[in-house]
Amino acid sequence: MGEVAVIGLGGMGRAIARNLVRAGHETVVWNRSAAPAEELANAGARRVHSVAEALQAPVVFSVLSDDTSVDQVFLDSGVLGEALPGAVHVNVATVSVGLARRAAAAHAAHGIGYVAAPVFGRVSVAEAGALNILAAGESELIDRAQPFFDAIGSRTWRLGELPEQANIAKILGNYLIACAIQSLGEAVSVAEAAGADPGRFVDLLASTLFPGPVYAGYGSMIARRAYQPAGFTTTLGRKDLHLALDAAADQAVPLPFGELLREVFEQTIADGRATDDWAAIAEQQPR
Repeated sequence: MGEVAVIGLGGMGRAIARNLVRAGHETVVWNRSAAPAEELANAGARRVHSVAEALQAPVVFSVLSDDTSVDQVFLDSGVLGEALPGAVHVNVATVSVGLARRAAAAHAAHGIGYVAAPVFGRVSVAEAGALNILAAGESELIDRAQPFFDAIGSRTWRLGELPEQANIAKILGNYLIACAIQSLGEAVSVAEAAGADPGRFVDLLASTLFPGPVYAGYGSMIARRAYQPAGFTTTLGRKDLHLALDAAADQAVPLPFGELLREVFEQTIADGRATDDWAAIAEQQPR
């Protein structure tokens, strides 16, 4: 089995690292706070105490939250100059197209491979090793990462040679989820006002017209008005919406529904729901 490092051990990072350990890979872990790394060390991973140490692995996964985190940890820190020559960095974060381009150029300048590999799937899906992995970068680099993708996901979607091609697909996928949540909230509000049972209405939709995890999962939250624990927070949802709006603006393509959603997210956060699941944007509908 191969050696791999995981940098960033939030819920998603921990699940990814744990599945790599279970698959028999020699797994190195690093996190800013000690507790998640110690937990994984007890499960069979090897804890290191710096990003530079983690970058001595031939393949390195990073699971960070946003552009700022990737900039701080990798691009502005000088740490790429300490990486193992020829290593491959697999960035799982949902980041902007601009960050993807900057990261690819910075890694190339240091002789390090760079693959963008954001995922579709919540933490529970990651724990089951069933993520859909959206991978883009040089084919040979993706080939090197593929044995590790096989341990954490159900399918790898190869989307092109440029890393940003994976990021734009992820950004737009999340944009469509936000659109679905908003439309579900509207429909459930009307159905409930007319006397329909919201749970049965959502079950009908998810079993007939719109089968799949988005309508079933988020529809259930909306019908029950249950937004904790959060699989993906409203704050993160707003971040990804802004990424979609920025990407559309770069292409001079309007997103009218996205502008509506911008207001919905801002009001939801102002209402104190920043740490609720982003399905909470449905609460902007009167019920």
